[in-house]
Amino acid sequence: MMAPTTDSAGNTEDAATARASLETLRTEIAKAVVGQDPAVTGLVVALLCRGHVLLEGVPGVAKTLLVRALASALELDTKRVQFTPDLMPSDVTGSLVYDTRTAEFSFQPGPVFTNLLLADEINRTPPKTQSSLLEAMEERQVTVDGTPRPLPEPFLVAATQNPVEYEGTYPLPEAQLDRFLLKLTIPLPSREDEIDVLTRHASGFDPRDLHAAGVRPVAGPADLEAARAAVAGTAVSAEITAYVVDICRATRQSPSLTLGVSPRGATALLAAARAWAWLTGRDYVTPDDVKALALPALRHRVQLRPEAEMEGVTADSVINSVLAQVPVPR
Repeated sequence: MMAPTTDSAGNTEDAATARASLETLRTEIAKAVVGQDPAVTGLVVALLCRGHVLLEGVPGVAKTLLVRALASALELDTKRVQFTPDLMPSDVTGSLVYDTRTAEFSFQPGPVFTNLLLADEINRTPPKTQSSLLEAMEERQVTVDGTPRPLPEPFLVAATQNPVEYEGTYPLPEAQLDRFLLKLTIPLPSREDEIDVLTRHASGFDPRDLHAAGVRPVAGPADLEAARAAVAGTAVSAEITAYVVDICRATRQSPSLTLGVSPRGATALLAAARAWAWLTGRDYVTPDDVKALALPALRHRVQLRPEAEMEGVTADSVINSVLAQVPVPR
């Protein structure tokens, strides 16, 4: 009877260590990125849920630096793909290359074979190339010439897009948007944070050299695995499950929307709320956890009516209105 108790205590200790390690990520990443704590938390939530993240922000707000700093602090491999109109699917997934020495074709892996893939300006490439990521994001594998090839674990796609410059872009199809667990908006820094950024650069900070900036690994894949196991044990009551369903069903009845949240979106919201509850030190989910993750988990899964958009209605305002109307379980 003692063995299960020991295992349980060991698992609890591993989970506590993992939570402490992940909590230090903000401090470590802050050595390179100023004032983006919510985005850091969102990326960690996505890693815990095995999800993917869409980062939206104007150029120059450190979206790329944020992903690189996260990979460095978690000791994960990362690659970056600059999406352009002439990018081919094989440039992302890899392709078969003829080897003249062996007279055979061999597979040359593409940049998707990594832990953190930064898909920079994903909406600048045609849908054919955008869709090359669908299998990787959903199945965690790439099929080339009929042969499935598994991707490394963990695997996260962090895709960026510019919200203000739409000339020469290809909007992401709804099917692909629905594959992203969260959509995080990266705001412009406050005056104090911007002064801090300029002071750092004036003191010799080089965003291309994270090691010199002092960013060190504070967690690793083992911590993520222990954390994921702990998140899976976080309790979800029937009332919370019904609350999530009611929120998502309410978006489907909103007069401002042509498309509401799908059942996959409801699953994503519950998973994200569960991870957030564990990160904040609880082993159960509350309505506040659901509310905290509702915007990033749902804003990219709804589609506004043209007339509502012309009146200045936004996806965030619709979701906030739904949250205000749906009864909160006690």
